[in-house]
Amino acid sequence: MAGPCSARLQGEAAAFTTALRTLVNNPQFSDVTFVVGREQQKVFAHRCVLACRCQAFQGMLSQETVGSEGSPSSVPPQGPFILGNVQPEVFLAVIEFLYTNSVTLNSHIALEVLTSSVEYGLQDLCKLCVKFIKDTLSMEQVCEALQAAVTYGQVDLQQHCLAFIEGCTTAVVRTQGFQELSDVVLARVLRSDRLAMDELDLVQAVREWAHVSS
Repeated sequence: MAGPCSARLQGEAAAFTTALRTLVNNPQFSDVTFVVGREQQKVFAHRCVLACRCQAFQGMLSQETVGSEGSPSSVPPQGPFILGNVQPEVFLAVIEFLYTNSVTLNSHIALEVLTSSVEYGLQDLCKLCVKFIKDTLSMEQVCEALQAAVTYGQVDLQQHCLAFIEGCTTAVVRTQGFQELSDVVLARVLRSDRLAMDELDLVQAVREWAHVSS
């Protein structure tokens, strides 16, 4: 006699995402609070969502606390957790991703969200940030993007930024971002034999970089 049939059926994913989006920074039923940035903005979240989606948050939320007798307590910390070194908009983008597996980015926060994605070990968010940065790369941001790509080992983004710089080197070296490159990243740029700039002008640009960096 044949056994019972079983199957896992997938419902409407968009409806599920829309419902979870209503919980982003929603104090209703929230059981953990973060105080974010210099603005000390409160961000409300739900520890079960954060813990199941991100190991870094799981560790943060499950740390043992010390009870009144000096012994470890089984009650997880309630916060508020102070996150003074991140912009509220950046942290909210991370929270949005954890709840919905999507993220709202703009050119002002994309690199910082990339940084947070690396810090929290969120590889899928990192990929989304890299794609957005590549798609919206500008003259003013390319050096900062290259610096981040080298720092976080994003090889694909490094290559994309270098190709961008090679195509408009004369304009790029005039940007503030070029002046703020680290010596390691500048060396990577200078190793290229495709820079669209006269060699003497490039030497002068490097001298100006050295003067600013000294």
